Amino acid sequence: MSKLEKTVNLMKEENTYRRFSDGDNKYKDFSQDIFNEDKSHKCPTYIHKTPPCQGSCPSGEDIRGWLQIVRGIEKAPEGMTMSEYAFRRSTTANPFPSQMGRVCPAPCQSGCNRNEVDDYVGINAVEQFIGDTAFKEGFKFDPAPKLKKQRVAIIGGGPAGMSAAYQLRKKGYASTVFEEREQLGGMMRYGIPNYRTPRDILDAEIQRILDLGDIEVVLNTRVGKDVPLEDVEKSHDAVLWTIGCWNGRSLPVEGSDAENCLNGVEFLEAFSQGRLKVGAQKVVCVGGGDTSIDVVSVARRLGHISNMNPQEKPEAVVHGYVAQDVSEQAIKEGAEVTLTSLFKREEMTAAEQEVNDAMHEGVSILNGVIPVKVEQDENGRATALVVADCTFEENIPKPIEGTEKVIEADLIISAIGQSPDIEGYEEMGNEKGFFDVDDFYRHKTKEGHFVAGDIIRPHLLTTAIGQGSIVSDTIESYFENDDFKRRPKVDVHHFKLLDKLRETDLAPEQYQAKIEDPDKLRGSDNNSAVVHNYEDRSGQEVIPSTELFLGHYKHEARYKRGEAVPSGDDVIDHYEDRIIGLTEEEAIKEAGRCMSCGMCFECDNCVIYCPQDAVFRVKKDQATTGRYVDTDYNKCIGCHICADVCPTGYIKMGLGE
Repeated sequence: MSKLEKTVNLMKEENTYRRFSDGDNKYKDFSQDIFNEDKSHKCPTYIHKTPPCQGSCPSGEDIRGWLQIVRGIEKAPEGMTMSEYAFRRSTTANPFPSQMGRVCPAPCQSGCNRNEVDDYVGINAVEQFIGDTAFKEGFKFDPAPKLKKQRVAIIGGGPAGMSAAYQLRKKGYASTVFEEREQLGGMMRYGIPNYRTPRDILDAEIQRILDLGDIEVVLNTRVGKDVPLEDVEKSHDAVLWTIGCWNGRSLPVEGSDAENCLNGVEFLEAFSQGRLKVGAQKVVCVGGGDTSIDVVSVARRLGHISNMNPQEKPEAVVHGYVAQDVSEQAIKEGAEVTLTSLFKREEMTAAEQEVNDAMHEGVSILNGVIPVKVEQDENGRATALVVADCTFEENIPKPIEGTEKVIEADLIISAIGQSPDIEGYEEMGNEKGFFDVDDFYRHKTKEGHFVAGDIIRPHLLTTAIGQGSIVSDTIESYFENDDFKRRPKVDVHHFKLLDKLRETDLAPEQYQAKIEDPDKLRGSDNNSAVVHNYEDRSGQEVIPSTELFLGHYKHEARYKRGEAVPSGDDVIDHYEDRIIGLTEEEAIKEAGRCMSCGMCFECDNCVIYCPQDAVFRVKKDQATTGRYVDTDYNKCIGCHICADVCPTGYIKMGLGE
């Protein structure tokens, strides 16, 4: 082990409170500053900032908020359980907690400040607990408000479209969702296999949105083909495009036009529709992202049957839109499945856990190779994929001559990206078929038209959900006053102290200035009409780990979810939910690992360490989240010890020079 590795490991094992730089040789003695009251004019100010988990979340969820609820710091209103309150806070931004808790690659966890202590908080695991509990308990959304006069046409019933329908209905707007396929859900249903997004829970989360009422659904209908776009425009006050990207990209190599060369999107859709029940004996997938992992995992589950009829081969089913008629007595055998990737194992874009699961299920992964050619037989069928070791020149992958390898294949699947299908409304797209939008998700050339999701740029499901939420705000501005205000730098669903005070019947009183008594206009710390000594910077700043007192936190192992991942030939026809969710006790403990970055979590450090007893707990009947402690400015001498020992970075020295 190198010296550097030993140092890094020591830092992980021993968190120390360090506010000096290497080379400093003089320790500053704070004791004198404590009594230096005539020179210090700064007192503690409570500053709310956005934690990096929320800043990293494309859906903009109030992650810290619902973790605080689960752990018991933020109490539910009277008559409501912790689980329901956490569900309501979570779904303020994202109406699909069960789905995202399972399949989101969790950029929130990568950004979690807890990584600087031991390991990230299992945000996905707690979110799944919230969503699954809501499913079991039958939680519903609050009743929608009274309808306003405008109605929105939403073209596409995937995550972006359903998120927008949900957010718009909460604002009072009805909508009509036009969906080309037979069911709602988009890529959540047709692009991700059912053992990752259980269909009963997906159906329930979609139905919960529809239960808000006044969300009309028109299935098996393509706007521009089955119904003219002009008719949609005439019957609606705005049009929102959330049509996704449903064309998979073919391999850009010789021979990829063979009939048994498919793309990942059509392969997964055929499986999700129930048409594809058996795969091929030797399957090769080219990719490295999440879609390719789903492809190879499905291929292992489908297995193969010897002497299958030509009309029931996978490529015939995918391209023919017919279902395989496979006898239940047919004996399935395991498939040899290989995934190739341009990148090294640690550089693959697929979630690490998904890659590990695929390998456990029997998938072989070949890293650092590039497709060179598809070999075909005399009938034009692909028989093998030729790959070569790969190098990058100016970020462009190039094959290394003389390193070619031949991988035999009965089925070759390309999972290297997606492109739009805008047949019938080509004028809406740019030269690549995507829709160009401004910062508010308004279509750049079509007035009254708005866009969200993959048709802008293919990305994560959670990104589409977040865009659906933001575009609903834009549509509301379009309807109400056409005033498109600049959105905050940190564009997420923030905790709002005033809302919390109102919820707990602690809202400030009506302010009345008494000009006849000028002294009444001075100071706010004792004025019940003012929320004093509090500043909300959450819309502008994400709090880094350097502003936290990391020495406060003990090392605690993450509570990991269980998994039911089959191995060997046990994987054939294994379609049960792979993830075993946390119990309530485990979810509470895991939520308890949250460091509550940028918000008080009632640790009492500031109260305990204040040498002047200037910092005190607010009386129980006046306390709430964000208002747990207060300061007596007649006692405070500005020694800043409270700010130094605040683990969450919630206390800053202000109100002075």
